[in-house]
Amino acid sequence: MSDYIKGEVIKFPTVKTITIANTAGFCFGVSRAVDLVYSLLDKGEKVCTLGPIIHNPQLVADLTNKGVVIAGSVDEIPSGYTAIIRSHGVPGEIFNNLENDNIAYEDATCPFVKKIHNIALKQSQQGEIIFIAGDEQHPEVHGIRGYIKGKSYVFKNNDELEELLKSQEDFVDFPVSVVAQTTFSVNEWKKCIKTIKKVCTNAKIFDTICNATSERQHEAVLLSQKSDLMIVIGGRQSSNTRKLFDACCENCNTIHVETADEIPINAVTAAERIGITAGASTPAAIIKEVFVVMSDIINNNETNETVETKAKSFDEMTFEEALEESLKSLTPSERVKGTVIRITPSEVQVDVGRKQAGFIPIDELSNDPSAKAEDIVKEGDVLDLLIMRTNDQEGTIMLSKKRVDAAKQWDDIVAASENNEILEGKVIEVIKGGVIVLYGNVRIFVPASQATLNRNDPLEDLIGKKVRFRIIEASNNRGRKRAVGSIRVVAREERKAASEKFWKEAAVGNKYTGVVKSLTQYGAFVDIGGVDGMIHISELSWGRIKHPSEVVNIGDVVDVYIKDLDTEKKRISLGFRKIEDNPWEILKNKYPIGTVTKAKIVGITQFGAFANIIPGIDGLIHISQIADRRIDKPSDVLSIGQEVTVKITDIDFERKRVSLSIRALLEPENEADQQAETPAEATETVAEEPAQEEASAE
Repeated sequence: MSDYIKGEVIKFPTVKTITIANTAGFCFGVSRAVDLVYSLLDKGEKVCTLGPIIHNPQLVADLTNKGVVIAGSVDEIPSGYTAIIRSHGVPGEIFNNLENDNIAYEDATCPFVKKIHNIALKQSQQGEIIFIAGDEQHPEVHGIRGYIKGKSYVFKNNDELEELLKSQEDFVDFPVSVVAQTTFSVNEWKKCIKTIKKVCTNAKIFDTICNATSERQHEAVLLSQKSDLMIVIGGRQSSNTRKLFDACCENCNTIHVETADEIPINAVTAAERIGITAGASTPAAIIKEVFVVMSDIINNNETNETVETKAKSFDEMTFEEALEESLKSLTPSERVKGTVIRITPSEVQVDVGRKQAGFIPIDELSNDPSAKAEDIVKEGDVLDLLIMRTNDQEGTIMLSKKRVDAAKQWDDIVAASENNEILEGKVIEVIKGGVIVLYGNVRIFVPASQATLNRNDPLEDLIGKKVRFRIIEASNNRGRKRAVGSIRVVAREERKAASEKFWKEAAVGNKYTGVVKSLTQYGAFVDIGGVDGMIHISELSWGRIKHPSEVVNIGDVVDVYIKDLDTEKKRISLGFRKIEDNPWEILKNKYPIGTVTKAKIVGITQFGAFANIIPGIDGLIHISQIADRRIDKPSDVLSIGQEVTVKITDIDFERKRVSLSIRALLEPENEADQQAETPAEATETVAEEPAQEEASAE
């Protein structure tokens, strides 16, 4: 291909450069429609297009000179002519009219537009409102609306969308589907999606912007950012050309021309870095002409011989030939390099240097079903890809990244098997007989007997976890590659090594972070890294509990310390309770003698009532301290569950007893006398019921 073909930077003897965009010129849909018209003419058929075949006056004029008739409706199609449905598409009723009138026709509707027709029809038949991002007057949008069985609304930008949503509050309650004209601005579409999601939380959004359109816009923006001048070539009526012009205007001086006659000489001579792009309806011949004229302008100080030499070099392969070459089908199973140009939830769109739109379905990007495209690739990444299928009708190439990756990583698998190496992967699936571990993009089968350290451990607990494993079998039988791994063998080795290290360093008081492995009536067993220790039920809480599950559950991560060690029997007793959580420490620090606080009556005896001060500590309100008068029994004044205000009058930390008084708050002036009288009475009464008082106080 000549040095002057698209995508190359052409340098001149001066400091000037011209860069022609890779994506300049006909897209697949336009090329298909134009080729169809010319092929029918070559066969001697009479051709009539429903509307201009493309938005390019020069090409339309050429077709008119060759006898092509342009009809505004089915009624205007001359007898004996073959009608051409242009790439923009038409409403479904047009096809009915053509068939009813026995008019021969060829459908050149772009496959991407057909896709929108199908979406609009299906979703509207389900009673959904259809939103269309695009130009309401554009024939493509007119065609889309012709398939909608219900309400539809069109907005040309995010501002119009916001106004539309404000005018109709019921959009929030109705099911909505959103599509975009194939040539809609990618940046504006992103804004619209955000707005839709804010208001219509259940909206179905279909990304229908043509791959070629988004690629063209993306490249135009990048090129304009590096240029002093951008020349955008295309018809004034072309929607996608106007989008290119608007996108480039934000970055540099941009001029829209239809032909080489409109090239501004002063702007070209003043610029040092010039970029050229063209709309999807721009013929290659016009792009070539623009380039040649610009070259002449730049080289106006050079000799005619030099200019003629350059023109001859350029003509070695014309743009028409270059376009034809780029449209040749790629061979399935061929490897190519592709540049990521766009990421959507369902696919990654890539440029493989051809006219066909390259895409990687999400399931061909990675073997990990939970992986997100944006976490694997980013725009601008250059990928090694495998061609899975080409579709000449739609002008697309389906590619695979995961298969190329898997082929490369298979060598790692074989090497690991031969060298007994440990690999790391992610468990992605539980299947009959075991689990699947993903190493890169290679699926490794791990039998159930080799998947867990203990045979009874549930395989489902491994899903989503990273594991270390060894390859125990790697075979390639007639091209079918199969790898079998073992998690268990690595886990045993690592547990043994961790155990040996633990017993070398273990000492009473050492702290560890462990995982609760099992529970019994008398405690919880915790894996502290290669060995198991037990937290006795009495160590789980400062209060009384009936079962360890009241405090911990299997799988919980806990902080423990070694309370006791038996190195001969390999037994470890673990401590769990923290001294700062001891209720008696809390009482000592926050509730000194004389503290007035709220307490809840939790028990009543003949000699008084027990009241809970803080969790884990109850205090005794002696019968003499319940009221400011003599009472026969505590239940005459107090009841279980009643909240009272008490004063802490005494604390015995050794015997773990707390004395409380309500009376002290009722008669503060006689407090000294009361306290002098209480001990004798209390001692005599407590002696009668020592077990009950001590149990309640604890």
